[in-house]
Amino acid sequence: MVDWDRVEELRSKDWDWDQIADDPKVGFHPDKSVQEPGRALRGLYHHQRSRARRRDEEPVTAAKAKQDVEKSERKWTLPRIGYLLVPVFAIWFLIAYLVPSPVGLVLPAIPYLALGLVVAAFLLLFGLFRSSGARWSKPYRTALVTGVVLGLVISGVIALGGILFFGCPILPSSGTSHPEGWMSVSASPWQDGGRPVIFFYGATWCPYCSASSWAIWKALTEFGQVTGATTSYSASGDVYPSTPEVVLAGLSVSSTTVSFQVAEDASGNDGTFPGTANCVQQAYFSAYAPMGTIPFVAINGQYIHGGTTLIGPSNLQTWAGGQNGGATSVMNQVSTESGAAWNAVQDQAWWVMAYLTKSCGDTVAQLTSEYHWSAATQAGVSSRLSQIS
Repeated sequence: MVDWDRVEELRSKDWDWDQIADDPKVGFHPDKSVQEPGRALRGLYHHQRSRARRRDEEPVTAAKAKQDVEKSERKWTLPRIGYLLVPVFAIWFLIAYLVPSPVGLVLPAIPYLALGLVVAAFLLLFGLFRSSGARWSKPYRTALVTGVVLGLVISGVIALGGILFFGCPILPSSGTSHPEGWMSVSASPWQDGGRPVIFFYGATWCPYCSASSWAIWKALTEFGQVTGATTSYSASGDVYPSTPEVVLAGLSVSSTTVSFQVAEDASGNDGTFPGTANCVQQAYFSAYAPMGTIPFVAINGQYIHGGTTLIGPSNLQTWAGGQNGGATSVMNQVSTESGAAWNAVQDQAWWVMAYLTKSCGDTVAQLTSEYHWSAATQAGVSSRLSQIS
């Protein structure tokens, strides 16, 4: 066994390698085949020093490598950003989808939050694919937990802010289907002074809104005194050009039974949508008008018609652009409940009246006594009222 300390001592005294190899205290015993003991000892000495140096450096190198990996993971790399954003958008999307109001009012679940979730998931997967480090380290776990907390906090703040400061209603995401495109939802009644609200959202340039306006106008005239009605036509450059309409934005309704609210763009500029007067109007439109389609109708906050037209504009093309007396002729026929125009309008007009009757809690007989409905209207409303659960 070579005494390397003795070797170092003799080297410090400038002994040559042959002298060191011959020193008995060094304890170097080469094989008989070795002709130059000093040279053999020198080679063994440098080999031993190299091994010792590697042993000393290995722990430091491993520790440094580990520190470098952890330092890299603490940076805001794509995987870490993805681990943070995916739970944020996933939780926000889920809650906004289930409770579109008030959580989904700032950003609707579809399409905006869904798109955000897809982008976040892509960043995470792409980052993990490009990453050569650990995919489930402590910094990543921390980012994921932080994302969950942020998703809950963002959804909670939006919900509380909408309810407490803007009076937004809590609305479910879906409801029960009814005939002719109607739907009922389990929401609190939307009333004004104890009267159920009928809310219309649309635009005068929209041919589907124009055709549907006649059912709304006719129903309102059967529940009170309606003034300020003017007629017009939808955009001439849109589909079903110049469909006759009654401008609902200008109506004034005096009724002890119902309350009318309207958000209608009357500029005539194709593609322009109206604003809403309050969070309740915006909440219903955002929650139940698929992709912002118009026209949209809500009655008492519990009966909804959105995503499809009340009345197809093709049914009123006989009077489009002023033909055959135009909108004035349609108004006269609907008002007197006679003629082809009334035949096109009566079904949905009676559905609107049936939902209003249901919301008022009155009977057809009571309302007929007060508002003097025709026999045909009584029968039509009664038939539809019996289909509403």
